[in-house]
Amino acid sequence: MDLPVMPPVQPMLAKSVAGIPDPAKHGGLSFEPKWDGFRCLVFRDGDEVELTSRNTKPLTRYFPELVAAIKEQLPERCVLDGEVFVALPTEDGGERLEFEVLQERIHPAKSRVDMLAEKTPAGFVAFDLLALGDESYAERPFAERRAAMEEALTGLDGPCFLTRTTTDPAEAEAWFTEFEGAGLDGVVAKPLGAPYQQNARTMLKIKHERTADVVVAGYREHKTSTPERRLLGSLLLGLYADGELQHIGVSASFTEKRRHELFEQLQPLVCDIADHPWGRWQEFLTANPDRIPGTQSRWSAGKDLSFTPLRPDLVIEVKYDHMEGRRFRHTAHFKRWRPDRDATSCGYEQLEEPVSYDLGRILGVEAFSAREGDHDE
Repeated sequence: MDLPVMPPVQPMLAKSVAGIPDPAKHGGLSFEPKWDGFRCLVFRDGDEVELTSRNTKPLTRYFPELVAAIKEQLPERCVLDGEVFVALPTEDGGERLEFEVLQERIHPAKSRVDMLAEKTPAGFVAFDLLALGDESYAERPFAERRAAMEEALTGLDGPCFLTRTTTDPAEAEAWFTEFEGAGLDGVVAKPLGAPYQQNARTMLKIKHERTADVVVAGYREHKTSTPERRLLGSLLLGLYADGELQHIGVSASFTEKRRHELFEQLQPLVCDIADHPWGRWQEFLTANPDRIPGTQSRWSAGKDLSFTPLRPDLVIEVKYDHMEGRRFRHTAHFKRWRPDRDATSCGYEQLEEPVSYDLGRILGVEAFSAREGDHDE
């Protein structure tokens, strides 16, 4: 394989925003649906095809049907950024994205991969162009990349597709509502003048709920756990900041059956606290320094906050309502496993920035003025 852009390539990323952004404030935006699948970069050089994941790991062997489709439908020499998805029929005759079914495709046995390729075939939707023929497009603005991609991928009818786009924020707003019923995850906005920047949060994403991909760093047992039937109580979650894994909160919404299954599932990852990123915090027993797990606070005095450390290898997606400082305000709700994410890629930058609001508008400007006057005296 000899292409203008060669693997490994880290895909361009997106930062969460609260609503459909104003194109005028970003020098023009292109909006597109946010697909709910595996991020995938396609490298094709004639009969050679490589598929790589968001964290640059190979995906090729898991989707043989897509390799065949790419050879048939896509340009002979190209590098594309897109999403692998699985869609299943619905009762009303349509189709809906099914992420859980897609996850089943990542299996070590070739026989099962081949069976699932036939039973639940995947599709690929392209949404960016990095190279075409002998030319690299990575440094060109998105408007040029999109125009070249539209010309090169005209007429795709599946299983390879070209995502639709619009520059009209009102249409994007309608998509945000309408497309959710098909299993799409929201809307993505791309600056029309921006080049393709690897591993940079250049794009903007608008999702239907606040979610985050977090690292599973440990667990606590449930209060009803017994030696005969061990039950998981909560997962301790972390995010990376400045190269260090910080505690961000817990997830605990599981049925009793699932608590038992999770306890067993996590045992191979149990490690000694001395080998854990949080091992250096053992000395803190009663204080509650910011983002330190397993320590006391005014709300937890007397509770057993000990936890079982786990190798920080697993990533899950959780739903949360809002942040309080650098931690989840309430218990986060487990959504799904994220085997396609590297733990070290899960940082605070993915979180939605809260919109600034003057507290004086809630409590009354007069109250603040009076307090400031008292302080001055």
